[in-house]
Parts: sequence; C-alpha cells; structure tokens
Amino acid sequence: MAKTTYYIPVGPIHPALKEPIRVEAEVEGEKIVKVDVKRGFAHRGIEYMGMKRNAIQTLYLSERICGICSISHPYAFVIGSEKALGIEAPPRAQYIRTIIAELERIHSHILWLGVIAHEIGFDPLLFWTWKGREKVLDILEAITGNRINYAMYMIGGVRRDLKESHIKALRDMITYYWEFTEHMKEVFLSDPVYKARTRGVAQLSKEMALKLNVVGPTARAAGLRMDIRQDIPYDAYADMDVKAIVPQDIVGEARGDAYDITMVRLYEIEQSLDIIEFCLDNLPEGKILAIPNYVALLNKIKKTEGEAIGAHEAPRGEVIHYFKYDGKRDGPAVWKVIAPSYNNINSWAPLLLGAEVADIPVVVAYIDPCMCCNDRVAVVEDSSGRLLDYSYLHKKAVEKTRKLEKELGVRK
Repeated sequence: MAKTTYYIPVGPIHPALKEPIRVEAEVEGEKIVKVDVKRGFAHRGIEYMGMKRNAIQTLYLSERICGICSISHPYAFVIGSEKALGIEAPPRAQYIRTIIAELERIHSHILWLGVIAHEIGFDPLLFWTWKGREKVLDILEAITGNRINYAMYMIGGVRRDLKESHIKALRDMITYYWEFTEHMKEVFLSDPVYKARTRGVAQLSKEMALKLNVVGPTARAAGLRMDIRQDIPYDAYADMDVKAIVPQDIVGEARGDAYDITMVRLYEIEQSLDIIEFCLDNLPEGKILAIPNYVALLNKIKKTEGEAIGAHEAPRGEVIHYFKYDGKRDGPAVWKVIAPSYNNINSWAPLLLGAEVADIPVVVAYIDPCMCCNDRVAVVEDSSGRLLDYSYLHKKAVEKTRKLEKELGVRK
C-alpha cells in the first residue's frame, strides 16, 4: 500500500517567520520527505538606487539593507570605499567603529536567542532575553542617537566621538552583561526542554557546511574556524588576537545543530565584551574623520578611480561590498552586495529533509535569516540574447539543489 503524503506550505506570511520566505514541505506523518524553499518576495532595488546617488547618500542607503544589523553593511561600505579611494580612517575612528560593531553583535545575538526560544514555544525566555537586550540598545542610543540605524560611520572615519560619559556607561554595560550572559548560558545550555528541542535538530556537518559555503555562526557551529575578524583583520581587530569560537573548543566536539549554534552565539557575546573592553583600554586620541568636510570628500571621489572589496564579520556572518569608482561622478559606478543569508539559506533544504514538522521554525531560525538582505532580481539571457523566464531559472536552480542534496546524502 502506497504511503500517503501531505503538502504543507509555510509562508511567505507566517507567525514563525519574521520576514517573507516560503517553505513547501511534503510530509509522511510528521516526517518531512520532500522540501522546496522559495525566496524572492522582497524587492527594493537598493543597489540600483545606490548607483544613482552620491557616495554619502548611498552609505546611508546601505544602512537600510538590514534593519537589525544596520551597522554591518555601512561597515563593509566604508572599508571598501576607503580602499578604492585611498583614504585611511584615523586610529580613534577605527576603534570607535569596532566598539559599535561589537555592540551590535551583542544585541543581535541576544535577539536571536529570544527568537529561537519563541520558535520552540518558550516565550518567557523570549521576554527575559529581550528585556536584557534593552541595556545595549540604550547604550547605542546614547552614543549614536538611535537604537537602530545609527548613521555613525563615514568614509574616512565616524561622525560622532565617544564622550567620557559614554565610556563609563560602556564599562557599566560590560559588567552587567558578564553576569547576564552567565545566567543565559545556564538557562539555555542546561534547560532540559531547550536541549530536547535543539540537540540533533538542524544538524549541519562540517562537510555539508563546506559544500554549502555557509558563513558566520552557522559555519562555526559546524566546527569551521572562519571569521573575517580573525582571517582578514581590519580596524581595531588588527591590534588584537580574535579567534573564531567553535564548539570543539568548548565541549570537545562540534555537532553543528541548533544547540551548538546557541552555544557559539552565547560565547561570542562574551568575546564581544572582551573586544569592547580592549578598545576602551587602548582607545587612541586624535581626530575621528580623515576628511571632515563632506564637500571635499565628494570632490575627491569625483577625481578618483579605483575598485575594491570591503568585508565585515556581521553577527550573521561575512558581509561583502564590491565597489568601482570611475573618477567621473561622486558616487559608485558599480556597487554589489553579498550578505551572509545568501550563503546560509542554502542549508535549509538539506536540514529540513528528514526533520519533523515542528522543527521547521527551528531550522528556519537556525541561520538567523534576513530576507531583505537577499533583495535580488535576475534578468538572464541565453547565448542568442533571448531572455530566460523565471520558470526556466527556477527549474535550473532546483536541479542544482537536488544534485547537491544527492552528493550530501540527504536525498535518494
């Protein structure tokens, strides 16, 4: 007798999803036997708009690519632009940038911890973690004027300096989060309910992580020692010894599941506290902008040709911005963005196959996806110049995914 399967669509609008994505699952009982992930529900055309504006306008447009990690894209933007334009930010500005980036990592990781707790139905844990997150958001607001979208970075430095009151507040925050993180580690890593819902769920092997090109905590949870701050250090990271946090250094092995990625994020919060403390202890004196006059900056851009890549280790993984300045206008002639969710979403289909229906929200939340970071419209021509329609492109993408799944042994 043939087995009966049922089709379950999840999204693009669903309580378990904070952004539009569609997961189409075919199940036998509670087991997922076939799955297809569809994206492409967010279209804003930010790259196109950015190439029609001057570099300063485009910088603050880049901050809107992601609403949560809103310093990650500007950070890659200023690093890439400075390389292309031959500008070096003052040392004090480099340290302030690093502090702001690590503050954002703390708030992003705590946010993720609350989200994953919510996805397994542990809402008291969600409310508790998000209450604790308020501390870092208050600090960001005090320094930059905003809790999200800080408008802090500038090509050649930062727009605002740190005051003594900010430094005192940062040191108080560090003390607060050492205690709070220890409590979070106790709750998340020792609670039997959380363990039961995350251990063995969304289990990503090192081999699969390499084949899928995942990045950030998703890669590190699988045991891959990769981190832009470690591999290609920049700004204040170049003055310290940042090491990628992997489960095998904490518990002796890496399983790559939702429990391991929780552990990685918790220990990365403590690492961020150490980095901020180092920056405060060694904060250089001096100016915060290489070119304080914005008109002079735009005039320099008009006269400078260059291309470069800027990379930053965002809370979700590496963010890459490619730039080409042609020396004819005051903005980028070419601007392309690669966000970590591009890579990490590829892990969903293999991780969902064989999982239970109740695990879908956990697998989706596992990578901390940002669908707005995946804003893309592809127009593709064949060798004769004929436009290829979406159905053809989707078919080819599915064929490629199925081939990879067979290679990884997740589909017969």
